[in-house]
Amino acid sequence: MNWEKRWFQFSILFLLAFVWGSSFILMKIGLKSFNSYQAAAIRMLLASLVLFPIALKNLKFLKRKDLPALLIAGFIGSFIPAFLFTKAQTRIDSALAGILNSLTPVFTLLIGILFLRVKTKLSQLSGLVLGLSGAFGLIAIGQDISLDNFNSYALFIVVATICYATNVNVVKSTLTHLKGAQITAFSFMFIWPFALVILLLSDFTPVFDSPGWAWHFAALATLGIVGTALAMLLMNSLIRFTSAVTAASVTYIIPIFALMWGIIDGETFGLLQFLFMALILLGIYLINRK
Repeated sequence: MNWEKRWFQFSILFLLAFVWGSSFILMKIGLKSFNSYQAAAIRMLLASLVLFPIALKNLKFLKRKDLPALLIAGFIGSFIPAFLFTKAQTRIDSALAGILNSLTPVFTLLIGILFLRVKTKLSQLSGLVLGLSGAFGLIAIGQDISLDNFNSYALFIVVATICYATNVNVVKSTLTHLKGAQITAFSFMFIWPFALVILLLSDFTPVFDSPGWAWHFAALATLGIVGTALAMLLMNSLIRFTSAVTAASVTYIIPIFALMWGIIDGETFGLLQFLFMALILLGIYLINRK
């Protein structure tokens, strides 16, 4: 793959945005039968099972010195945010969840500046401001999305974005000697037992009494295999060849796809929404411009 090519990096960026932008509607579907803990645990367990053969194949590359960073990547970068998002989506809609996810690049940049002495340019800061302005603009004018819906459960997503930002900076600063597939597989190798224990302790009686539970499980399976395992493989590979902020800026495009699912679901979409999406894309350009 042409990971060092700029056009290829942008292609992966938009592919990730589509996959993760669709993940919020998949969570919403899964939560119709499963509770928030079950939904997150199923997502993590299935992703871990898919990645486990890759971890075994590359076990010889696993070094003791990399364990702390890999544990951060596994638990802070994936496990904890999965539970925070499903918990949040029991009270807020999926589109708002997708939009709040765009806070990740801000925290990525702040953590990089405060703890890793990452140098930044004025154009990048301008891009962050424009991207966030577009994201919050979409929140304010969405027909079914208003600031009135911004309740305490939205804070779960804010904490999740801080987790994502920490993960991106840790991977970029300590794990670039590993391939993206190795980072992803090794980090998930440590979290599957915890997901399994949560599921074993869960009561699935209400699930099987729920109509359409098999379809809802399929949505969570898609979320785990495609939206988590495959997406994290691409994300960790992207981080190796770009800056941490560039990789994290995928969350600026995620709200666009999250809202597009709203259109498919019958929501209206006007000129102002397109203008705010243009702001987001302009922010992406400024962040990634050499």
